[in-house]
Amino acid sequence: MAQQRQRMGNQPMIVLSEESQRTSGEDAQSMNITAGKAVSEAVRTTLGPKGMDKMLVDSTGGVVVTNDGVTILKEMDIDHPAANMIVEVSETQEDEVGDGTTTAVVIAGELLDQAEDLLDSDVHATTIAQGYRQAAAKAKEVLEENAIDVGTEDRETLRKIAATAMTGKGAESSKDLLSELVVDAVLAVADEEGIDTDNVSVEKVVGGAVDNSELVEGVIVDKERVDENMPYGVEDANVALYDGALEVKETEIDAEVNVTDPDQLQQFLDQEEKQLREMVDQIESVGADVVFVDGGIDDMAQHYLSKAGILAVRRVSSSDMGALARATGARVVGNLDDLTEDDLGFAGSVAQKDIGGDERIFVEDVEEAKSVTMILRGGTEHVVDEVERAIDDSLGVVRTTLEDGKVMAGGGAPETELALQLRDFADSVGGREQLAVEAFAEALEVIPRTLAENAGLDPIDSLVDLRSRHDGGELAAGLDAYTGEVIDMDEEGVVEPLRVKTQAIESATEAAVMILRIDDVIAAGDLKGGGTDDDEGGDMPPGGGGMGGMGGMGGMGGAM
Repeated sequence: MAQQRQRMGNQPMIVLSEESQRTSGEDAQSMNITAGKAVSEAVRTTLGPKGMDKMLVDSTGGVVVTNDGVTILKEMDIDHPAANMIVEVSETQEDEVGDGTTTAVVIAGELLDQAEDLLDSDVHATTIAQGYRQAAAKAKEVLEENAIDVGTEDRETLRKIAATAMTGKGAESSKDLLSELVVDAVLAVADEEGIDTDNVSVEKVVGGAVDNSELVEGVIVDKERVDENMPYGVEDANVALYDGALEVKETEIDAEVNVTDPDQLQQFLDQEEKQLREMVDQIESVGADVVFVDGGIDDMAQHYLSKAGILAVRRVSSSDMGALARATGARVVGNLDDLTEDDLGFAGSVAQKDIGGDERIFVEDVEEAKSVTMILRGGTEHVVDEVERAIDDSLGVVRTTLEDGKVMAGGGAPETELALQLRDFADSVGGREQLAVEAFAEALEVIPRTLAENAGLDPIDSLVDLRSRHDGGELAAGLDAYTGEVIDMDEEGVVEPLRVKTQAIESATEAAVMILRIDDVIAAGDLKGGGTDDDEGGDMPPGGGGMGGMGGMGGMGGAM
C-alpha cells in the first residue's frame, strides 16, 4: 500500500465518472442559496392584496394567468434540485392548509438570504441551522399564545377568513358573495369524521359574471337522461343507486349455440327481454323514481324505464356515485335483487337543466346535503380558472379554522410581532446561534416589507410604524395595503387560521436548513446548463449556473 502511494505521488485519485459534475464547499452553498432565492423572488411580487399576477405559457402555448404561489411554481417547470426544495415548501403548505403558499416561499428565500450574510461572516452552516430551529420553535410558541379561539357558530369570523384568502386574487371583486358560499359549503359537508372539502364539487361555467356564482345543496352530474321519453324532472324523488349495468349478463365462458329454428332465436330474444323486464320491475317495485347506474342501460331496459316514468342516468362515475350517496342518503347497491326501499335516497328535485350550454342532471333540495356543488361563473375561461383557485384556497382555510379553532390577525401583524419577540429571545440564546435567531427575526419582516412594496408604499416607513405600534403592545396592528396606514387587523376583519402561519414557518425553516447543510453537490451525468468542456470534470460554477441553474426553470425566461 505504501509503495502504491509512492507511485501515485501527488496525483489526485479520480473516483467519479467523466460525465459527473461536482461542486463543493462555498461554491455548492452559494449555488443552492442562489437557486432558492431565485424561486422566492419569482413569486414575491404576487404577495398581498396589491400583488401582481403572472402569465405562464407552456410549451404547447397554453396560458395560465394567476397569482397563486403554488400554481406559479408548478407551472414554471423548475429543474434545479435545490430550487425544487423550495417548491416543495409551497406544495406542503397547499396540502396542509390550502393558503399561504407565497408567504412560505418568500420566508424560505429570505432565510437563505440572511444565512448567506452569516456564512460570509464565518458563521458555520450547522450553527445557523441550530439557531434557525430554535427561532422557529419559539415563533410557533409565540403564535399559539397570541391566537384567538373561534367556534363553528362564529359564522362572521369564518366568512372573514374566507374573504381574506380571496383578497388579491381574481375573485376579490365578489369576495362578499363567494365567502358566504364557501362557508355554507364547508359547514354543509362537515360530519362526525371531520371535513373533507373533496365533497364540495366545483362546476366552472364560462359566461355571466362572478357575482352570478351559486351553491347547489346537492349534486350536479355531468350526464343526461338516457331516453327522450323519460321525464325531464321528478319532484320528491326516491333515488336508487346501482353499481352495475341494466344489461343482459354475458356468460363468463365462450359458448357457441347453433340455432336451427327461428322459434329458438325468438326464445333467446324473449328470454333477454324477460331478464331486462325483471330488472326494471325490481327498481319500480321498491318505489324508485330516479335511478343512477354505474354501467350501461340496454335499449329495451330504457324503453321499460320510460314506460314506468323513471328517470335513468347511465355510466355515472364512482366519485359522482359517492357524492349522490352522501347527498341523498341512498346506499349504492351492487345486486338489484338486494335493492329494498331502505336503500333509496331522497331529493326534493331531480331535473335535467341547461348550464352554460350543457345539459346536466341537478339533484337538489336534499334533507341534509353532505355533498354540495359550487357553480362558478366568469366572463372568460382564465377568469373562471383563477376564481376556482381562489375558492380552493378559501375552502382550505375555512376547513383548517374549523378543525383547529384558532385564528390570528393578518396584514403582516404576526410577522412583525414575531420579529419583535425573537429579537428579545435572541439575547437569551448563547453563542453564535444568537446571530442566527436575530437573522430569523429579520427574515420574517420580509412579509410586511413585501406587502408595502407591492402596494407602492415606502417599506421602511411602513416597518417603522408597525414596529412602534407592536412595541406599544398592539398585537393585531397590521398594514392596510389600500391606505398605507397601520390599523387593527382584527377590527378590519383581516384574519387567517393559525396553521397558515405555523406551517409556513415550519416548512420554510426546514427547507432553508436542509439547503444550508449541503456542502457538496455531485451530479451524475451532464445536467442542463452544467460545466463546459473546458471545466475538466464539469465542476459547476458558483452562483447557480450548474445543474440547470435557474436557466433550468422551464419557460421562466419567456413567461416571467
